[in-house]
Formats: sequence, C-alpha cells, structure tokens
Amino acid sequence: MEASQAGTDVLFILLGAIMVLAMHAGFAFLEVGTVREKNQVNALVKIISDFAMSTIAYFFLGYGIAYGMGFFDPAEALTFNNGYELVKFFFLLTFAAAIPAIISGGIAERARFYPQLAATFALVALIYPLFEGMVWNGNFGLQARLEQTFGVTFHDFAGSVVVHAMGGWLALTAVLLLGPRHGRYGRDGQIYAHPPSSIPFLALGAWILTGGLVRLQRDVGPDGRSGQRSGGGELAHGHGRRRAGGPVRGPQRPGLRA
Repeated sequence: MEASQAGTDVLFILLGAIMVLAMHAGFAFLEVGTVREKNQVNALVKIISDFAMSTIAYFFLGYGIAYGMGFFDPAEALTFNNGYELVKFFFLLTFAAAIPAIISGGIAERARFYPQLAATFALVALIYPLFEGMVWNGNFGLQARLEQTFGVTFHDFAGSVVVHAMGGWLALTAVLLLGPRHGRYGRDGQIYAHPPSSIPFLALGAWILTGGLVRLQRDVGPDGRSGQRSGGGELAHGHGRRRAGGPVRGPQRPGLRA
C-alpha cells in the first residue's frame, strides 16, 4: 500500500511538472509576439538559453540551498520512495526557471545575451532559492516566526508569491534600470514601432499560460490542499527523512500549505 501511494505521489508531481514546463512555451510565444519582427529569433533563443542556464544553476547550487539536498548524495537517497526526490527536483526546476522567463519578457530588446545569462545564473542559483527555501521549506525559521506572531504560517497559492510575484518584482526593477526599448521610441517620445509584432504568437502564448495556470490552480485547489487524497496520505515533500511505518514527509510542495 505504501509503495502504491508513493508511486501515485510521484506521478502526481510529474504531471504537475509537465504542465509547468509547458507554460514555458507560453512565455516564449508571448515574448516572441511582443518584440519587433527582426528580434523574434533572438527572443526565442534567450528563453531557451535561460531554461538551460536555470537547469545548471538549480542542479548544482539552487536546489541544495533551498532544500539541503544535492545530487552528489548517495544514489540510495535519491532513488528512495520511487525516485521522488528526482521528480520533485524536475517539478521545482520548472518553477525556478519561470523567474528568468518572466524577467526576460519585461526586458525584451533591452539586454545583451551574455549579461542576461549571467543574471539568470545568479538568480536561480542564489537569490531565488533563498526566498523559496524560507517559504516552502521553513529555512531561517521564517514560517515559525510568522506562526508565533500571527498564529498561522504563510500560505503560498500555486507559486503566486514565491514565483510569479518575485519574478514581477525583479522584472520591474530591471525595467526601471534599463529604461525604454531602443528603436521603439524616439527622442521626441513618439512611438516608431507599435507592439505587438505578431498577434497570433501573442495569442498563442497567452492561451498556453492561461490554460496552464488554470489547470495548475485547479489541481492545487482553492484551499491549497489538493495533496490531501481520500486515502489520507499527504504528498511527501521531504529530503530522505523517514517516519516509522509511513512515507517520506516534510515541507509540502508549492501550492500546498507551507
């Protein structure tokens, strides 16, 4: 029974990861639809490269900072509970990579390729994992202090604050620092290139993102507790910690109550 429950948990997390991964196509098409036609290929390459850089950064540094477990740990720990830790990494990676994807759309046509990749690595390897670990894993005692002060912990709904709000805050800061897009506005303030450049790409990206968010939030549930199944088992989100006679447990995954 425990093996069956663990396998179901792994499948549930894997399906969620696939949905969030598909949302990156939405980010890509949305950005391609808003930049000028001559920059569409560049925008698409940046989105793909950002995901690749995010994978490297999160694999070697970010995941360990947020959850205290790396991929140089023994294979027995990584494959425990039907490989739950490996699937969980994939799921959380898709969220981590959304941070630079959100920022990329905000600073489109205003950032050079290599500085943007360097910023992506710093964000996903260090800055985002620190915030993620505090909210989703209780690092630095943040959730404990909130519960002690207000009587409840902070409940993040489907990554709305940890991922999307943080990405928006960082994107706003970058936009203010970089200024308007070169070539779109003249010195007299007139617009010389009106967005969007491609309504079909823009519509496709918006549709993918909207569908992915609605689906993810429906799976999570309005109270953030879809991990609670009829069998009474809650989705595990631990790091190799065992409980006698039970599955691995620990801080819950994004969207569940922290």
